[in-house]
Amino acid sequence: MLSYSQQGFASAAGSIAHADAQRAYMSRVYLWMFVGLGVTGATAFATATHEAILVPVMRSFWILLIAELGLVFALSYLAPRLSAPVAGLLFLVYSALNGLTLSGIFLIYRLGTITDAFAITAGVFGAMSLYATVTQKDLSGWGTFLFIGLLGVLVAGVVNLFMRSDLMGFVISSSCVVVFAGLTAYDTQKLRRHFSAAWAGGGVGSLAIVGALTLYLDFINLFLAILRLLDRRR
Repeated sequence: MLSYSQQGFASAAGSIAHADAQRAYMSRVYLWMFVGLGVTGATAFATATHEAILVPVMRSFWILLIAELGLVFALSYLAPRLSAPVAGLLFLVYSALNGLTLSGIFLIYRLGTITDAFAITAGVFGAMSLYATVTQKDLSGWGTFLFIGLLGVLVAGVVNLFMRSDLMGFVISSSCVVVFAGLTAYDTQKLRRHFSAAWAGGGVGSLAIVGALTLYLDFINLFLAILRLLDRRR
């Protein structure tokens, strides 16, 4: 039977091991996320600058978009049951598909505007992710508010397709920035909790890919909202 001092030592050692494993896990999440963003950016730029690729992509835009949405939903639900290499491959395929469908931004916005939007997005994303990491506050209470906000901007976006109001578009984009900045912090903390549960259960598997996909989507949507706010079109 362990003495109190031995139990305390074992508990401290377990806490240190958990903290080290969690840091390694979050590092993998961010690495996969940045790789995905790199694949998306490179694919989008290459498509926009090569007419032989751009023309068929534009002609089959809706097919690509449906395939992309189907893949992201499949990956979200199947990734926990897939091996890490297979989940990683699907994530990269999704990132490339997203790059194809986002290639049009290089035809609409100046390269400087895109660069500025990316830099601002990286700053906001980094700040919110850091806040979620260091704060002692439980952010799980944000979930309902953020979900309602997300539904609100989706509905407003559909309505504005018919109204075509610049003011409403500005409000929607501003709201998207708030929602996805909040989701960045919320999801970062949620991923850390999910890791703790999986680690206690003895298996992490492809959890880092799921986490990378979650934060990747937050980053992309935040970037697009900020890009629309800058709104310096060609």
